[in-house]
Amino acid sequence: MLRVTLRGAGVPAVVLGTGETLLVGRAPASALPDDDPGAQLRYTAMPLPTAAPHVSRVVGEIVVGDEVVRLRWRGSTEAQLSSLFDAPGGARRVTLTDGMAALLDEGENHVLLLRGRQTERGTYSDLVLVLEVGVPETSDDAQTPRFDADTDAAPTAPAPRLEPLSREWFVALALAEPWLSGADDYPRPPSNREIYERIRGWHGYAWNLDRPQRVDDAIRVVARMAFGPAEDPFTSGAGRVQNVRFAVGRRAAETRLVTAEDLAQAAASAADVVARREAQR
Repeated sequence: MLRVTLRGAGVPAVVLGTGETLLVGRAPASALPDDDPGAQLRYTAMPLPTAAPHVSRVVGEIVVGDEVVRLRWRGSTEAQLSSLFDAPGGARRVTLTDGMAALLDEGENHVLLLRGRQTERGTYSDLVLVLEVGVPETSDDAQTPRFDADTDAAPTAPAPRLEPLSREWFVALALAEPWLSGADDYPRPPSNREIYERIRGWHGYAWNLDRPQRVDDAIRVVARMAFGPAEDPFTSGAGRVQNVRFAVGRRAAETRLVTAEDLAQAAASAADVVARREAQR
C-alpha cells in the first residue's frame, strides 16, 4: 500500500491511496470518461487555482499502484521533475514532455511547471508541485477531497512565444543551440560576436547585432520572455549579461521559445544563404 500527498503554493493538499488516480491541470475534469459511472470513484480531478491560460486542461496523471507511483505527462506545458534516487550522491532532473511517463521516488518529488502560474499582475512565473510518496502509518487512508468540475473552462491559450524569424528569436536560437543540438555537456555561452556571426550565417542578415549593446538588449528581451518578469535574472540581481546568458539559453530551450525543429530550419536556411552568395560571385 502506498500513499501520495500532493501540495503546492496556492494548491489544496490532496492525499491518494493505492488504486487511485489524480488528474492535475487547469480544468482536468474535462478528461474524466463520461461513459464510465465508476470513474468518479477511481479518479480525482484537481484544478490548479493559479494556472495560467496557456496551461493545458490536463497536464499530469498520477497513478498510485500497489508498489509504484507513475506520473504520465499529458500537457503541452513544459515541466521538470526533480527527485532523489537510490544512488550515491545525486538528485535526478527530468524534462517532462507530452506522453512521457516516469516513476516517482519514495519521498519528495518536485514538478516544476515552467511559466505555469499566473500572478495577480497578469504575468507568469513557475509553479512548483510537491508529490510525496510513502507508506501510510495506518491502514486507514485519508479521504481524498473532491473538486467542483469546471465544465465551461476556456480552451487552452497559446503560450507566450517569440516571433519566429525575428531578431530576438535568432538570438534565443544562438544561445540555446547547445541544448537543442545535444551538445550541452560543457556548453560555453557564446560571445556577442559569435552570436552575430551565427545569425548572419543562418539568416544572411543580422540586423544591428554587430553592435554588442544590441545583442545585450536582445538577450534581455529573451530572458524576460523565458523567465517572466518576476524571475527575470536581469531585474532580480543576477548580474551582468555575460554571467546569465548560460541560464537564458538553457531556459529558452526548456520553455520551447526555440526548438530543435527551429534549429534545423535555420541550418537549412544557412545552406540557401551560402548558395545565394556563391551565385552572386
